[in-house]
Amino acid sequence: MTARFTDKVVCITGASAGIGAAAARQFAAEGAQVVLAARGAERLQAVVAEIEAAGGRAHGVVADVGVDADAQRLLDETFATFGGLDVLVNNAGLHHRGPAMSQTAAALADMVTVNLRAPIYLTRLALPLLLARGGGHVVQVASLAGRVPTPGSATYSATKFGLRAFSRALNDELADTQVRVSVVSPGPVDTGFIMDDLDQVSDLTFSQPISTADEVAAAILACAHDGRFERALPAASGVLTTLAYLAPGLGRALRPVLERKGRRVKATLRRKG
Repeated sequence: MTARFTDKVVCITGASAGIGAAAARQFAAEGAQVVLAARGAERLQAVVAEIEAAGGRAHGVVADVGVDADAQRLLDETFATFGGLDVLVNNAGLHHRGPAMSQTAAALADMVTVNLRAPIYLTRLALPLLLARGGGHVVQVASLAGRVPTPGSATYSATKFGLRAFSRALNDELADTQVRVSVVSPGPVDTGFIMDDLDQVSDLTFSQPISTADEVAAAILACAHDGRFERALPAASGVLTTLAYLAPGLGRALRPVLERKGRRVKATLRRKG
């Protein structure tokens, strides 16, 4: 095992399960001091205990990143516990699936708060800490839905598009510093985020290969190490979504074929489940 993050302080939101927990384990295994944030105390502390049992250094903070005071408290506690911040991973996400007309105003607002406003605000709060260390990294966990608009996920797609736009512009603003901003954009991932809600996930989503949480976490660590602006998973899906964005007519023409493929994949997953 390499040790690219020895003694670095890493703060990860949405870290009690799935991608966030996988990233926390991988950062800790590579020598980082990890602060994990999530709303649920029990699962959060279970991940912290697992990392510590393996010889890692971890600290859990029960926080709702959509609440400004919690976001500030998270960074204050990170500094108080480990003395600084080198990497911020904005991973916490929320997805109320279905057509926009079927959503309540509160559900739409919650997605904007958690997926877009919270990472923007937390990034802003983190910048002085990163600059004080002489440099650092922010990694935003976006989605392939932030590369091409996805029916049935209109607001979710909008938040992930916005997060990518914010990150690219901020990265340019920070060009004269040693702070870099990256985006990881996965397709479907084998976590409860979609697998526990299989019937509500669009057929189009499942037309793409399913990544594991560990694969997405590895992409997060790679970005935090080399500064590459974006990694899409799988890579071929990144190419496909770029083509669909640049040529919307092509994307619409391919959609029925991809949706049929996605339906077959979902049927297979239901049988296995």
